[in-house]
Amino acid sequence: MNTTKNLIKFNVNQLKILNNSVSMAEELTSNFYKMSASQWLRPKYDIKTLAQLIPSEIVFGPFAQIIRYKGQRKNMSLSSSVYDFYKICIQDHSILSALKESPILKLFPFTLYIVTHELIHIVRFSKFLQNFDASFEEKQVEEKRVHEKTHEILSNVRVRGLTDIFKFYHQWHLPIDGLKDPLDRSFNVKKINTGS
Repeated sequence: MNTTKNLIKFNVNQLKILNNSVSMAEELTSNFYKMSASQWLRPKYDIKTLAQLIPSEIVFGPFAQIIRYKGQRKNMSLSSSVYDFYKICIQDHSILSALKESPILKLFPFTLYIVTHELIHIVRFSKFLQNFDASFEEKQVEEKRVHEKTHEILSNVRVRGLTDIFKFYHQWHLPIDGLKDPLDRSFNVKKINTGS
């Protein structure tokens, strides 16, 4: 049985690198989808690392997972006031393990790819281009589509080590029946109340 207490977390320098990759991923994704600052999804999602996750948000294997929470403003009881809030749960331990196993991979381009990938999912959920509660087969097709979009967004970005990340994800350019999801993504739904 895996224990979450002893999992390796990002250190201060690694968190700075992640923050830089998040900023770049947000800018690249919003530019790709031609979303202005007012259209951007920032109030509809958050990104948290292992130190900020509760046990049910921690997974083993995937580098990140998206959890959809059903948010509702305080003092609002109408179902029309419920909204989707997405939490990207970065799995530090899985990312650091992959970097240790493949020293050619570097943290900045790796997290840039991971975060961009997750943001594309959220954009697609928010624009109703993909159903969050899709079947396994639909999720496989969507994963391939999102990997292709991630590659498209990042292919013209000049970041040292990004080519190695593309090679790491090469299987997502294979026919769909030959794919195994290295992220083994699971989507979860929970209810929360938020202030405002």
